Amino acid sequence: MRKLVVLTFITLDGVMQAPGGPEEDPSGGFKYGGWVAGYWDDFLGQVMDKQMSKPFDLLLGRKTYEIFAAHWPFVKSDDDPIAAGINKAKKYVASKTLKKLDWNPSEFLKGDIAEEVNKLKEKDGPEIHVHGSGNLIQTLLKHDLVDEFRLKTFPVTLGLGKRLFAEGTIPIGFKLLEGEISPRGVIVATYLRAEEVKTGSFALEVPTEAELARRKRIREEN
Repeated sequence: MRKLVVLTFITLDGVMQAPGGPEEDPSGGFKYGGWVAGYWDDFLGQVMDKQMSKPFDLLLGRKTYEIFAAHWPFVKSDDDPIAAGINKAKKYVASKTLKKLDWNPSEFLKGDIAEEVNKLKEKDGPEIHVHGSGNLIQTLLKHDLVDEFRLKTFPVTLGLGKRLFAEGTIPIGFKLLEGEISPRGVIVATYLRAEEVKTGSFALEVPTEAELARRKRIREEN
């Protein structure tokens, strides 16, 4: 079974919309596109290089595919290992509106997305990486298809915007595999899908009548 990994930049209040620039995704009147830029440094660049250094396939929603296809093919792969990996990767695209895919190698996921992603995970191949694709991620979350999150949490709140953990979120437990903090305060953490949510209580037990009587005797003797 192939691992499906979500790699996402998020704010402290969980917003993932348009981290890269003002024109990336202004839908819903979002005005803060490019909120990652002020915190980017060599540390985060090295983190991304490491996380994307091994072969991978891509699973993308329509909007993210279009954003990537308008950028990465024009970045020289010889000078950028991330560009090399992304351009070489097989791109699986979940879209009901796109008519053709010009960025090769790419192919559409047709039919029920959850079923198709399940089939994709069962095939031999490298990790499947998901970037952006907020609407698609909600489907993946709803059907418990995400095996690992590689999150970069930026020290900023935006209040409004598309959130990573939105309407598709279900109760799931995760295990922290590794974590570190950039010089500019970005928390880099990797979480692995683990056991179900554990619950408990810190409430004090109500003492029995016998226990109350015992405590009373102790007080009286002292």
